[in-house]
Amino acid sequence: MIVQACINGARPIDYHPQLPVTVEAIARDAAAVVAAGAAELHIHPRAVDGKESLGAVDETIAAVRGSCPGSFLGVSTGAWIEGDAHRTLEAIRCWSVLPDYASVNLSEDDAPAVMALLRDKGVGIEVGLASVADAERYIGLEAHERVLRILIELDNEQDLRGAFDVAEGIVGTLQRGNVQRSVLMHGFDATVWPFVRLAKERRYSTRVGLEDGKLLPSGMIAANNAELVAAAVEIFRSES
Repeated sequence: MIVQACINGARPIDYHPQLPVTVEAIARDAAAVVAAGAAELHIHPRAVDGKESLGAVDETIAAVRGSCPGSFLGVSTGAWIEGDAHRTLEAIRCWSVLPDYASVNLSEDDAPAVMALLRDKGVGIEVGLASVADAERYIGLEAHERVLRILIELDNEQDLRGAFDVAEGIVGTLQRGNVQRSVLMHGFDATVWPFVRLAKERRYSTRVGLEDGKLLPSGMIAANNAELVAAAVEIFRSES
């Protein structure tokens, strides 16, 4: 059970004053969330124009390794980042400063090809499931157990009961498929803290950060990513 920090995601620059988008800000923020108790980081590298870019992975990972030596670092491979399956694969193929893992969304058509390339490069895979259909597709993949872990992420469901139902459907599908990988579960915006607590209850890992939401459990806007991480760590440590 760990708390992962998702420090920026695809959020627009004006989402929060402390959203880190430059390489320097990402490296600085990474050090702060590790100090607050994050066991690892999930990062969306940005180009100099502030837009997400798989081509910015080398520079960003190198900078964060400098600010957080020994930390476990991951990036997104979301299809929207490059907007083209060929460009996505070419960008990953060119990585020379490798993250420890990369997230791959099973809802995306090119997910199997991305997973195969990541394995070839020796990068761990955090396989993202947002629906029962994603879970069924994952189980049907050849060598599907060759992943770091399962990421259950309910970004599109803001009704809490509906989000819980989708999560239960995914978990049930994985259990029926006898999947033995560890699980990281998280919510988005309205469901962030309920899913932190559900993860704690189920003994799953979780994540928090400005990628997923900016509110603290109290409903107040967090000052920064470190404050969100500290709140999640406190829940994991203190709540029964």
